[in-house]
Amino acid sequence: METIVEKNSSRLLSLDILRGITIAAMIIVNNPGSWSRMYYPLDHAEWNGVTPTDFIFPFFMFIMGVSMCFSLKKYDFKLTSTSFWKILRRGIGIYVVGILIILFAQTCRGHIHFDGMRLTGVLARLAVCYFFAALIALSVKPKWVNPIILVILIGYTLVLLLGHGFDQTAENILSKVDSSILGNHMYRYSPDNAFNFDPEGFLSSLPGIAHVLIGYQIGKVLLRPIDIHEKMEKLFLFGTVAMILAFLLQYGCPLNKRVWSPTFVLMTCGAGSAMLALLTYVLDVKGIKKWSTFFNAIGMNPLFCFVLSDIYAIGFSAWKLPIPKEDGNLYNIHGAICHFLLNPVFGTTKLSSLMYSIVILFLTWIVAYVLYKKKIYVKL
Repeated sequence: METIVEKNSSRLLSLDILRGITIAAMIIVNNPGSWSRMYYPLDHAEWNGVTPTDFIFPFFMFIMGVSMCFSLKKYDFKLTSTSFWKILRRGIGIYVVGILIILFAQTCRGHIHFDGMRLTGVLARLAVCYFFAALIALSVKPKWVNPIILVILIGYTLVLLLGHGFDQTAENILSKVDSSILGNHMYRYSPDNAFNFDPEGFLSSLPGIAHVLIGYQIGKVLLRPIDIHEKMEKLFLFGTVAMILAFLLQYGCPLNKRVWSPTFVLMTCGAGSAMLALLTYVLDVKGIKKWSTFFNAIGMNPLFCFVLSDIYAIGFSAWKLPIPKEDGNLYNIHGAICHFLLNPVFGTTKLSSLMYSIVILFLTWIVAYVLYKKKIYVKL
């Protein structure tokens, strides 16, 4: 983890705001007061289909691709020893932070163990997809990036269709590969289950790499010396075409976040591109910026905020307060916030559960805002 203080920032505001909105939404959906009391749009689709929540993580991967384009520009988009070690260090750094969060959670529960510890997850997928997407972007000619994206998506579609990738059975090739490689280090593994599945598994990382590369290509559009209106048109055009294609193709290749289906890649990258164009119009063309400070503070340090919110969520469920319950046990911070602050106002309802998520978001934002005012960037 590296802390950088910048006095003069040339960051793209619309990208920071989209990143901030995405991380804020991620914090809300990841930290409900109760997993049994959630509004439907704030939960993931069980299998095929999508909810608004299913757009959040892929939005961040799309944004990571756009940002990657800006960061790789200083290497003239060429693979050198310097650029290779840079992307390798960042990839390893992000992955290690993900493992440290797991170890922190185990520490809070009072038992550190490596047997059965999950080796995949959100940060692991970000690390793997970032590294390989950046490696491809630096090592091939620009004209080959789009063909590589197409080959990955078409090839993965064939893998899913021929390998029963949309079936929740023992025949699912994704389950077979993850079970054989990861074993009990995958998501909710049980030797008694015929169908063990990891939503951030090995094969589904392939379309994830294509996902980041699509964001990278959008970043290339933003770097072109063309009028801002033309840039917005290109982003809107790609977004519209990608979403229409995803809608039409879903009847043969369903939208599915858990397998990261190619139609899911097209739908979420298309929506991300259209959203980025809309924010560019609002912020840069119309100059309507006052509303954006909240999200800008988070967008400046997105991974830091994500990790901090995890620390809050894990710690609040583990750390006890000297306040006894009726049964003699002590309240943890999570229980105290819900019992004494939220439930008396909102009851034991879905709204109360949502308000707990907002408490976590607000506590994260306070730290993010201090860093924002000091122009401190925490690099992972």
